[in-house]
Amino acid sequence: MTRDLIVTVNPGSSTIKMGLFRAEDVPLRIGSATIDFRGAPFALRAEFGGERHVHPLAAADRGDMVALLREALGQMARHVDLDRTAIIGNRVVHGGDLFAGPAPIGDEVFARIRDFERLAPLHQPQCVQLIEAIRRLRPEVMQSASFDTAFHMMQEPIERRYAIPRHLHDQGLKRYGFHGLSYAWIARRLAELGAGGARVVAAHLGSGASLCAMSGGLSRASSMGFSTLEGIPMATRPGSVDPGLLLHLLGPGGWSLGEVERMLYHESGLLGLSGISADSRELLASTRPEAAEAIEVFTRRIAGEVARLGSVLGGIDVLVFTAGIGENQPQIRAAVAERLAWLGVELDAAANAGNALRIGAEGARIDTLVIPTDEEQIIAEEALAILRGAGPGGPGRG
Repeated sequence: MTRDLIVTVNPGSSTIKMGLFRAEDVPLRIGSATIDFRGAPFALRAEFGGERHVHPLAAADRGDMVALLREALGQMARHVDLDRTAIIGNRVVHGGDLFAGPAPIGDEVFARIRDFERLAPLHQPQCVQLIEAIRRLRPEVMQSASFDTAFHMMQEPIERRYAIPRHLHDQGLKRYGFHGLSYAWIARRLAELGAGGARVVAAHLGSGASLCAMSGGLSRASSMGFSTLEGIPMATRPGSVDPGLLLHLLGPGGWSLGEVERMLYHESGLLGLSGISADSRELLASTRPEAAEAIEVFTRRIAGEVARLGSVLGGIDVLVFTAGIGENQPQIRAAVAERLAWLGVELDAAANAGNALRIGAEGARIDTLVIPTDEEQIIAEEALAILRGAGPGGPGRG
């Protein structure tokens, strides 16, 4: 049997996205599926050959990844022959300083991935669970890892430092940056659009959200640092918070470490600000003042981070919006742009409303774009490189 199928697995905070690609010179997408945890019962939403399908899933506990993935793969097998799978590529959130590129997942690499669970407690355990589940369900299929942190490893050492004792930095307490697969795709698209050498700030705005300063297609700085908590507010995460506030909760406030962690990862951000919802669409549709305040804080912080990252680059030529909110919510983009008018950001209202590629006003000093991200394409290409022996970006297969 010909094994010419690449499957990609991209876990997020509320979904697991899966892509199916034919292993050609450049992987060609032939289908996609999403396991959606936002509601009960869980559902698999898939698209094959231009037709969309929704399959309710009996599995009700995302903690049992083997049962969940077994059922999801069974539904997908109704549309495509998964026995043709040559390799499964996994998005892995944290690779520390060990992985500057993709790696085949053997015992040694897997052990290193597990080591980073403590650095990304919201995302990395799910990455580990998915890899383990695939090993149990499809042990004969090779797996590869594509790391969100790898894209940012070219930043200057000074950009990765916190102003803490040097021995702590040497222990790995430094800025890593995330959403690197998304930014790698944006860098490629900008090169295709003739802006590969531009000074760019890209805003990846989804349930998780960050910004990245790029020039020459390389990461120069990012809003996220040591963890996926830093930077701008997100759906349920607060972004940057005064450490003194956390010390207060842990000290005089009497909170436990677990309570603080739960608050930071699951009860803050848009949800915490509004007390209504973590979904910006619901907040934009609401007439309650708390909803408006949450959106105002969100967009103010984004604009402020654009300006900070512009100072790293010495100016901004291009501003890019991407990911679910960035690609689909004109009101958010307009609110951010309004606060950046002094910098030269000005939108064409009609183009912005239509989610066009170029939404900047004619003659504006900064070119503003909406570029849909495609992390799965990057994962598939890196998996294909591993499959064809291009070599790992870190420790060997073990």
